[in-house]
Amino acid sequence: MKRLLLLSITFAAGIAVGWFAVKAASGYVEPVKRTVLLKTDLAGTEGREGVVWVIEIGPGAATGKHHHPGHEFVYVLEGAGRTEVEGKPEATVQAGEVLYLPPGQVHNTTNASATAPAKALVVYIGEKDRSLVVPVQ
Repeated sequence: MKRLLLLSITFAAGIAVGWFAVKAASGYVEPVKRTVLLKTDLAGTEGREGVVWVIEIGPGAATGKHHHPGHEFVYVLEGAGRTEVEGKPEATVQAGEVLYLPPGQVHNTTNASATAPAKALVVYIGEKDRSLVVPVQ
């Protein structure tokens, strides 16, 4: 019984290691990855906070329709994104360009490249302890 358990654990570990190795070797990039770099209260503005994050959008991937309850400033670091903002024509924002989205503005951003990830630095200012991203159906 102990031997069977040991073999099962070894087999499961081998599958997990193999899966991660294949993903790493293939250059796998998560479809959308947000990494918060800083989250802090804003001095002199009770109940408000500033958040800085990096968003990475995999090749051909999209964020999905969503909005933010606060102000969002986006600086594209790498690649380009096609941004669809409700009520406006689609716009492509490339590395070195900046985009501002006011609170509640429904949008979706798709990586313009099918082969390379897009990366942007986001500065967000909004009410403290609210969700940073609100999905929209």
